[in-house]
Parts: sequence; structure tokens; C-alpha cells
Amino acid sequence: MTAPRIILDVFSDYVCPFCYLEAPELEALAERFDDDVEIRWRAFELRPEPVPTLDPDGDYLHDIWERAVYPMAVERGMTLRLPRLQPRSRLAHEASAWARTQEPERPGAEEAMRTALFRGFFEESLDLADPQALAAVARTLGLDDEALRHALAKRDFREQVQADQQLARELGIGGVPGLRFSLDGEHAGVLEGAQPRRQLLLAVERLLDVTA
Repeated sequence: MTAPRIILDVFSDYVCPFCYLEAPELEALAERFDDDVEIRWRAFELRPEPVPTLDPDGDYLHDIWERAVYPMAVERGMTLRLPRLQPRSRLAHEASAWARTQEPERPGAEEAMRTALFRGFFEESLDLADPQALAAVARTLGLDDEALRHALAKRDFREQVQADQQLARELGIGGVPGLRFSLDGEHAGVLEGAQPRRQLLLAVERLLDVTA
């Protein structure tokens, strides 16, 4: 099997509704280009400590959800509810990184964990900062919840999450979802914000045509 010509690094945060809303668009991109594109999800904390978290019942969140989130959810056929809490997301990112290490024995573990965390937060107000809640998610997916609990307690994946954050800073990415395209190993551009499916497809088509 030949290596994919395009690597798409997706910097996202579990407390960002637009990152969740971009997921089906990225799935469509992967289906359309199959072996030509590899998508890699990367961690990006919008509000790492000591940055204050948002007021879950504040005017800012209610306004942006009414103006942008709910309309986009309807457009993309997704169900989102304004969460009742606004937790820090570091542990959720660490849980995703841990799930990636389970892939050899459990193919699809990372994607299943990512989907469950997004859905849990935006549909059921899952507390992304609670190790017990994250372990319960792993258990429902048939993963080793005790192993995840242990990894979170030891902070086994904290440096990996921080490395993603550092890479985003180096690329000048300040908002999520942040999409970094690489073509044949070379940096080929960045898009920020939730992109329409057509825009994503056109971006990849243009890159592939560069050396076609």
C-alpha cells in the first residue's frame, strides 16, 4: 500500500461545537479520497489552565449557539444541546491519546472514543474533566477502563497533548477546528473554522492537481 499523498492534521477541542460539527464533513472527505488522504486528529485546548472556563449559562454561549451552532447543526443533520457545564478538556484529550494505543488490539478505538466524547458532551453534558466519567466511556466501548484510569492518574499522555498544542502554536493556529494540510511531506496550508464539505473537497482536489 502506498503512503497517502495528503496528511490532514485536525486540531480540535472537545468543548468546541464546531469541531464536532466538522466530523461528518471530514468523514466524507476520507471516503471520497480514500488512500490519498490520511486524517490525524490532534489536541488543542481552547482554555488550558489557568485560562478561565466559560460560564455555561452566560450570554456569550447562548448567543453563539443561537446564531451559529444550532443553525449549522440543522444544516448538517446533527443533534447538539448546549452543555450544562464547561469543563477543562485536557483529560479528554489524554483519553483519546490513550485510545489510540489500543488500536492494535481494538481497531477503531480512537475514533470510537472521539465520537463518544463529542457526543457525550454535546448531547448529555458529559464531564470531560472527570476521570471516572471518562473511564465509564471506555467501559461502554469495550475498552479497559481500569487501564485508562491508571494512565490518566499517571499523566502518561500529557506530554503528547502538550506537543500537539506546541505544534499548533508553531503553525500559527489560533482557533479550532484548525486544519493543516501537508502534501508529499511538505506543508501545504492551513484552514481555520468549520469548513463546508465542498470547500474541503475542493482544497484536496487542488492539492492533488498540483503534481498530477
